[in-house]
Amino acid sequence: MFLIFGFKSSDRRIAAPTLLHAYCGATVAQVLIKRTTKFSLFFIPLFPVRPARYFMQCTNCGVTEAVDARHVAQLTA
Repeated sequence: MFLIFGFKSSDRRIAAPTLLHAYCGATVAQVLIKRTTKFSLFFIPLFPVRPARYFMQCTNCGVTEAVDARHVAQLTA
């Protein structure tokens, strides 16, 4: 009998607020991404194995920066 298990990370776009990006200096949409990592059994994701992480990605230069979970509510409002 084979037992196939592993971990899978998935990204989900939450919002795209227009902000001034510190790296490139452009005022463009910054995509807010939520990344979750789940344990999977037979390619079926079952339960999360770590807390969700949030990232902002600039649509102009493509730089991705981590965002603290406490600031996500401010960015989505």
